[in-house]
Amino acid sequence: MDRTALMQRVLLVYSGVLTLVLCIVLLTASTNAKKASFDEIDVRRINVIEPDGTVRLILSNKADFPGLIVKGKEYPHERQTAGMLFFDDEGTENGGLIFGGSKDKNGKVESWGHLSFDQYQGDQVTVVEGGESDGQRYAGIKFIDQPDIPINVVTDALKLPDEQRRSRLREIYSGKNKAQTRVFLGKEADHGAALDLRDAEGRDRIIVKVAGDGTPSMQFLDEHGKVVAKFPKEER
Repeated sequence: MDRTALMQRVLLVYSGVLTLVLCIVLLTASTNAKKASFDEIDVRRINVIEPDGTVRLILSNKADFPGLIVKGKEYPHERQTAGMLFFDDEGTENGGLIFGGSKDKNGKVESWGHLSFDQYQGDQVTVVEGGESDGQRYAGIKFIDQPDIPINVVTDALKLPDEQRRSRLREIYSGKNKAQTRVFLGKEADHGAALDLRDAEGRDRIIVKVAGDGTPSMQFLDEHGKVVAKFPKEER
């Protein structure tokens, strides 16, 4: 065997060994990457996705919090908060958990915590929230009727410049398309605890309440807000 043939064979064997080693390293790295353990991790945002890339959950700080995501496409949506967003099987937002709070230089406190679940291709229908604003504290759960607005009408509005976008969204969600709270159960800013049942137009119809001073009451109202019956009948 001449020297040239020998060198070619040596190079062939050498390249084969390198290829085999590289494959082993890549396979080992791939296997190890399937599971990792950390004692502590600092992260700005985490995206949980399906094997096909469909987003299912996003956990984010305020700076990197996403806009509205519909079927995997993101649209501008102002949300100055940190938290978590949930997504359905199609990659569309269908709920979330947000939270925050601060005190300004004048001592004014703003705080909030909000957990919500959305209807399909729509806005929130169940809300659990609590917070403080302008010195008043509140906490409760709401059940909401949302209008059936095609999602493309909303996403088209979100593509507009800032002022036009806000104006168009106000127009979309006005009149008969306004969301209506049907049930509220919670602690109100006046320190009372209440169960408020409303009709399809969002008008109070039955209010069961324990006032801040401990006085209990129940009221039945007509569509004009007039009390038609109450218990106790006479105030003590």
